[in-house]
Amino acid sequence: MPPTNTPVEIFGAVYNVRGTDDSGYLQGLADRVDRHMREVAQQVSTADTARIAILAALNIADELFRIQQRQEGERVEIREKMEALTAELSRALAG
Repeated sequence: MPPTNTPVEIFGAVYNVRGTDDSGYLQGLADRVDRHMREVAQQVSTADTARIAILAALNIADELFRIQQRQEGERVEIREKMEALTAELSRALAG
């Protein structure tokens, strides 16, 4: 799929985002960033857009990190269950 330009609005500014993903996906990402920036803006006393964007980026990065940690924990749990079931199956087949 060739890259296309998709106009998105984030925190009152329009950006042309170039990508190979469909415009709906890119708009969804932009909406998420916009939502985070607006939430941060309500909690801080600055109107500095760059500062608001950085704080929003930190919030999004925190969400991502927590999700990755949870998924890694789930992978470990699945691996442990799989090993236990494999051992149980091996015992059942052996005897």
